[in-house]
Amino acid sequence: MNLGPITALCASAVVAAIPLMQAGLGELITEKSGVLNLGVEGMMLMGAVTGYAVTTITGNPWLGLGAGAIAGLLMSALFGVLTLLLLANQVATGLSLTIFGIGLSAYIGKPYTSASIPVTVAPMPIPGLSQIPIVGPALFSLTPVDYLTFVLFAVVGWCLYRTRAGLVLRAVGESPGVAHSVGHPVLAVRFGATLFGGAMAGLAGGYYTIINLHIWQENITAGRGWIALALVVFATWRPGRLIVGALLFGIVMALQFFAQGLGIAIPTQWLAMLPYLATVIVLVVISRNPSTIKLNSPAALGKPFFAGN
Repeated sequence: MNLGPITALCASAVVAAIPLMQAGLGELITEKSGVLNLGVEGMMLMGAVTGYAVTTITGNPWLGLGAGAIAGLLMSALFGVLTLLLLANQVATGLSLTIFGIGLSAYIGKPYTSASIPVTVAPMPIPGLSQIPIVGPALFSLTPVDYLTFVLFAVVGWCLYRTRAGLVLRAVGESPGVAHSVGHPVLAVRFGATLFGGAMAGLAGGYYTIINLHIWQENITAGRGWIALALVVFATWRPGRLIVGALLFGIVMALQFFAQGLGIAIPTQWLAMLPYLATVIVLVVISRNPSTIKLNSPAALGKPFFAGN
């Protein structure tokens, strides 16, 4: 039996899932603190164009990834100032941030549309494990950034449920008034979580342009930020489930290229719709059981906090 196509599909699925995992993890932590940031798409685009531009100029992809994360962090800082300090509506501000990111990234990226990055982050196969059929190329022939993403999930999951800092974060997301009454800095915790979410979204955008696609074009993330937002709900705000959901969506994304490679007579427009159709189906299925969402979602999600009260 020829396992080559299946191996290639699994490897492509993991690569497609990594930026969804990065952006989704950042948004998960943000929402765990009670902040709803719908600007993930805009932050990813700013991270994508900034990372690509820095990599093109310096020839160092690690600097590019760092710059992408910083760009996303700065965008989230703007969001934090508007919503946490000035008490602007979180939904409206997040949507505005996405629109702002789409426009600004297109303007900044004009000189780099036809440019090519000189280097990228090369894969680092793990001896022995990378030779395992199907699983080896998919999980053990990745780049250092991919491995670090999985490690970060483990660290965040442990901190979230096994440390005092994680307990404080969850307490702020569940009942900020009570957390404030016992001396926890609610605004500082929420601002820090928001910055982490922005940095992860910017890193995900940089991953797309520097490691995954090696190009920059306007609106290159093509709605992946919205998929990351949907994944947080799909995972019911749990890091482990988020990995599973991202891998499932990665398979759906990889299928469109896999089908084209096999010559299956399906219009490319239908294949391109697959990830977004899957997102709609998942949200519809989840919405049929609202009690599950209410049970796991932070009780104060999207609600402003007035320290004076």
